[in-house]
Amino acid sequence: MRLLAALALLALGACATAPAPAPRWSIVVHGGAGVIERANLTPDVEAQYRAAMQRALTTGGSILEAGGSSVDAVEAVIREMEDDPLFNAGRGAVFTAEGRNELDASIMDGSTRAAGAVAGVTVVRHPISAARAVMERSRHVMLVGSGAEAFARTQGLEIVEPGYFFTERRWQQLEQNLRANNLPIPQRPAGAPPAPRAENAWPDDHQFGTVGVVAYDTRGNIAAGTSTGGTTGKRWGRVGDSPVIGAGTYAQNGVCGVSATGTGEFFIRVGVARDICARMQFNGESAQEAADHVIAEVGAALGSDGAAGDGGVIVLDGRGTAAWAMNTPGMYRATQTAGGTPVIQIFADEE
Repeated sequence: MRLLAALALLALGACATAPAPAPRWSIVVHGGAGVIERANLTPDVEAQYRAAMQRALTTGGSILEAGGSSVDAVEAVIREMEDDPLFNAGRGAVFTAEGRNELDASIMDGSTRAAGAVAGVTVVRHPISAARAVMERSRHVMLVGSGAEAFARTQGLEIVEPGYFFTERRWQQLEQNLRANNLPIPQRPAGAPPAPRAENAWPDDHQFGTVGVVAYDTRGNIAAGTSTGGTTGKRWGRVGDSPVIGAGTYAQNGVCGVSATGTGEFFIRVGVARDICARMQFNGESAQEAADHVIAEVGAALGSDGAAGDGGVIVLDGRGTAAWAMNTPGMYRATQTAGGTPVIQIFADEE
C-alpha cells in the first residue's frame, strides 16, 4: 500500500508540473511601438487601430485554422497591414527627407531557417511578398533598391507608382520634421493629391510603426515577418532593423519566433531577435523573460548623442506561447490561439 501511495503521489506531482498542451495554432501581431498614449488617441482613432488588429488576427487565424502554413499566415496578415494607411508600412509609410517612401521587409521560415528580405524599395506594393520571393525563389537573403525592384518584376509582383504610398498624415509629419531640423521641404510627390487649404493637426506620434507577425501552425512550424517604412525624415538610404535577419526578424522551430519594432540602429547593435531566441534556447528563459531582458538591454544602450534605444517585440516560443515587451508608452499588439479569445492591447499598462 505504501508503494502504491508513493507512486500515486509521484504521478500527481508529474501531472502538476507537466506543461500545458501546445495550442493547435497561435498568432501574435504588432503594428508598431512608440509614444502612443491615451491623450494622443481620440476614441475614434483608437477604435480604428483596435479594429485593424482584430482584422489581422482574423486573417491570420483563418489561414491557420484551415491548416495553412505559418509562412502563408505571416505574409497574408502583413500584406493586409501594408495596405492599411494606419500603419507605417506600404501605403501609409513615412517619408524620407527627399520626399520618398523607401520600404523594407523580411520574412523567415523557422522550419528551415530560410529567410528573405528587401530594403529601400519604392514601387513594390507589398514588400513582404518581395521578401518571401527572395527567400523562396532566389539564392540570396537580402536585395536592395533598384535590384530588389527588378527582381520583384521578374516574379510578377504588383508594381505601383510611388504616389500610391502617399498619405497626407505622413507628409505633414515630414514637413514638421524637416522644419525642426532646418532642412528644405521637397516638392510633393508626383501623383499626390493637392495640398489641403488648411493644414490638419497631425501630431508627430514618434511611432516606430513597423508591422510584424509571428505565427505557429498546426504542424508546429513557426514563421516571422516584419515590414516598415522606416523613420520620418531618414536620409542617405538609411535602413533599420526590420529587414535584418537576427535584428528585426527571426524564427526557429522548437525555439522561437520574433518580430521587433523600434529604434532600428539600437536593435541592430543588440541583435534583438536572435538574442531573444538564444536566451530561450541556451539559457532556458521563457519567451517573456527573454523579451524583457533584451528590451531592457536596448533601453540601456546609448547612442553617440546620449539617446537610448526604445521600441518593442512580439515573441512566440517553440510551443506557440505568446509574449511581448516594450519600453515605450504603447505598442499596437494582439494575439490569439486556436479556440481562444483574442487579446488586443495598445497602451503599456494594459493587462
